[in-house]
Amino acid sequence: MYFNNHIFCCTNLRPEGHERGSCAGKGSEKLRNYMKDKAKELGIPSTRVNGAGCLDRCELGPVIVIYPEGVWYRAANKSDIDEILISHVQNGKPVERLMLPAR
Repeated sequence: MYFNNHIFCCTNLRPEGHERGSCAGKGSEKLRNYMKDKAKELGIPSTRVNGAGCLDRCELGPVIVIYPEGVWYRAANKSDIDEILISHVQNGKPVERLMLPAR
């Protein structure tokens, strides 16, 4: 099976107290697992939700990036995940309020 969309969820874990923090330290693993289940529940086709190592923006995290568009998000809770999946992945409308600033 091939996928049209790939969603990468940072699950990087840095030592506690690290100046940049870590996405895993902010609950990204639970959010990734929720996102995988929610995408299946919504019946979103041809989409793969993956855990990723460091995406180099942990200080802004939990961080998610969606390809092929290359849209970066901060998703802090299940409501954010729901909004990203429904608005962006299902309906093609990025969620501006959750998008990370361009570098």
